[in-house]
Amino acid sequence: MEILEILKSSKLIAVVGLSDKPERPSYYVASYLLEKEYKIIPINPNIKEWRGIKAFSSLSEIPQPARSQIDIVDIFRKSEDVPPIVDEAIKIRAKTIWMQLGIVNEAAATKARAAGLNVIMDKCMKIEHKKLAQPL
Repeated sequence: MEILEILKSSKLIAVVGLSDKPERPSYYVASYLLEKEYKIIPINPNIKEWRGIKAFSSLSEIPQPARSQIDIVDIFRKSEDVPPIVDEAIKIRAKTIWMQLGIVNEAAATKARAAGLNVIMDKCMKIEHKKLAQPL
């Protein structure tokens, strides 16, 4: 599936590693996506909420029915931290794994694709959305 299709068809994004610090890339990317009318679920065991939205420690902790409606798992973690996140994303049946700029994990990507998930690596969702915003 192409990036444009993924962005157009997605509504609910779980942002893993979402920081409550406004200067962090995860904060401003998620804020941009929220402004573009995506629903955001913050995933970070170190925060209770992000911009008034309840945060969860992990993808598995998200209650139903939201957990089964996650379109994109947007990852702001080190490349070596990606495999267990992908395992959880497969378990909850997310549709897409999105690894932000600088994040690449080929083994996790292969596993996600084999489970039927779309995979995007080393790209910023905000930058891609802005590039493709005209057709959206």
